[in-house]
Formats: sequence, C-alpha cells, structure tokens
Amino acid sequence: MPPSEFHRSSRPGSARSDPRSRRLLSVLDEFDRLLIVMHDNPDPDAIATGWCVRTLLEERLNLPVDLVGGGQIVRAENRHMVDLLTPPIQLVSELVLSARTGVILVDCRLGSANHIVTREAIQPVAIIDHHVNGAPTEKVAFVDVRPDVAASATIAASYLQEQGIEPGEKLATAMLYAIRTETRSFETHYTELDRDVLLWLTERADPALLAAIESAPLSRDYFSDLAMAIQSTRVFGNTALCLLPRAEGAEIVGELADLLVRCRGIHRVLSGALVHGNFLVSVRTEHEGDSATLLVQKVLAGLGTGGGHMHRAGGEVSPFPDGKAERDALKEKLRDRWLDACELSTRQSEPLISRREIIENL
Repeated sequence: MPPSEFHRSSRPGSARSDPRSRRLLSVLDEFDRLLIVMHDNPDPDAIATGWCVRTLLEERLNLPVDLVGGGQIVRAENRHMVDLLTPPIQLVSELVLSARTGVILVDCRLGSANHIVTREAIQPVAIIDHHVNGAPTEKVAFVDVRPDVAASATIAASYLQEQGIEPGEKLATAMLYAIRTETRSFETHYTELDRDVLLWLTERADPALLAAIESAPLSRDYFSDLAMAIQSTRVFGNTALCLLPRAEGAEIVGELADLLVRCRGIHRVLSGALVHGNFLVSVRTEHEGDSATLLVQKVLAGLGTGGGHMHRAGGEVSPFPDGKAERDALKEKLRDRWLDACELSTRQSEPLISRREIIENL
C-alpha cells in the first residue's frame, strides 16, 4: 500500500467515503500480530492514545495486540492515573518481533531517540501523533500526524467515533485527562476536532476518577525537591534557570518549570535535575515567537535529545558525567547555551528568593 500523509483534522462523525480509521485498519489487517509503541517514560497522552488505538484494533481486528513503552512512569499524577485506571501497558527495555508483526508508533516523532523503535532501528507501519515529525515518513504505510490538534488522544478518539466504538468509562477518563494535560502551560489552542472530542469524552468519563488523578498524593521528598529548587532558581531579566545537583523524583523538573513560568515577569524557564543517574530538563516559554522545542534542541545539541511543543518541551542529557568537575562544567555549558538561545545580552542574574529572605524566615 502506498504511503499516506494526513495533516488536516476533520470533524468526527462527518461523512467521509474513506475514514482514516478504516484506512488504518486496512493497513494493519495484513499482519499476524500488532505492537503499539509509546515514547519512553510515557505521559498521559501517550498512554491514552495507545490504549485507545489498542481498543480500536481489538474491536475490529482478530489479532493479538500489545501496548509497550520504555523507561518508567515518572510523575505522581501519571502513576496515580495508571493505578486507578489500569491501562493495559507494558514497560520494556527491548522488543522481540516476528517477521509478521506490525508496529504502530503513537505520540512519538519518527526518528526521535526517546523510544524503542528508533533505538532498535525498527520500521513502523503506522504513526499517529500530534508533534511535528522531523524524519521522512515516505516508507510508513499509514501516517496521521496533525500538529494542529491539542493531543494525540484527540486523533485516536476520533477513530473510535468513526467506528462507532464506545471507549468505556476508564478509557474515556484517561483520554480526557490526556487532553487536559496537553493543553496546560500555554498550549491552549483547540481545533474543532478537539472541541467535539472533549464534549464526547466528558459525557463518558468519570469526574470522580479525574479529580482523584489530578490530586495525586505527593511524597515528602517532592516538597524537599521543590524547596531546594525555588532556593536555587536564578532570574536573568525575564528568563529563569534552575539546574539542581539532584532530585528524588523526576516530576519536579517539569512541575517547577510550569510553576516558574507563571511568575509575573518571567517568560522563559529552563529547569533541570539529576534524577537517579539521568539528567532531565524541561523548557517553558510564553515569549512571543519562541518555540520551546527549538530552544531545548539548541541547548542539548550534541549533549542529549529533546522535543515537545511550541510552549513546552523536555529532554535528557545522556550520558551525564560521573565526576563533579565534569558535571559542573556541563551545567555551566547548559547555562551558557540557554542564555544564548534566549539571546540575552547580560549574564547578570538575581535569585528568585534572596538568601536574606530565606534566612530571616528560618
């Protein structure tokens, strides 16, 4: 089947002679087994999208289907979501594929280093995503990449609508939560498709489960990380930077960036921390004309990988050196690259909270 490239969203339920879900099913029906692959450390959008696609395939194709990703579930809300909703996901370190296995990549850029498909040089047969895909997709039989929609879960939900499949309460809750998380931190655009899907999911989701996920319990270590991060943050005009020597939980990196960009007068944020041997970074921007994805890629070029959206992005420095001197030098390089990427003319900074204020309130 020749490659297909789709970038325009369509209203779910609208009359189509050849809906995308049917084209996807036609491509995948030629295989003996199907494997849906999420990015590493899958977030709610990856989990919900993969779960939704798995539901579609189980309902319409008589084939075994698995949903996998690499890494671990890192943020407290995401772990709580998995505990409450029990999506059928597996976290693996490698893939064992037969010749007749069709691989579907969800919520991932083709060629990005943050998923198993790229690391194991596997050719996917389908891609469903809302990020801009940088690598060529001509060899992929089915491509549904729509950067204009708010979440990959929106695209997957539209497939269920086209096929007349009910998601069930837990899956509907997962997809609704996914769209809500994707539209935070200034990602507030909604297409007509997003609006239709949000209404459809709201009627089917469990509001009590949704509230429970959003108020996930946090450990005392989280608050220790947060206190250290706020004390360590430096402000360069309208730009903030916080590079922690360590953190107990990965969620602090993104959540600190979310919090700092809400501070009046701060329009760009780079946060980072060494978490169990991995140095993770997050970028947020509300500066006009900025792209968080481009910013994080400039900072991490040659040092690691990163990607994301217009206003928020993340990445990882890999490998992170063991020695203190090497680590200090690398963090200084990250700082300089960040300030250069933001085109700041000054290297002068001030603490977010002065040491005197901290000492006076001890």
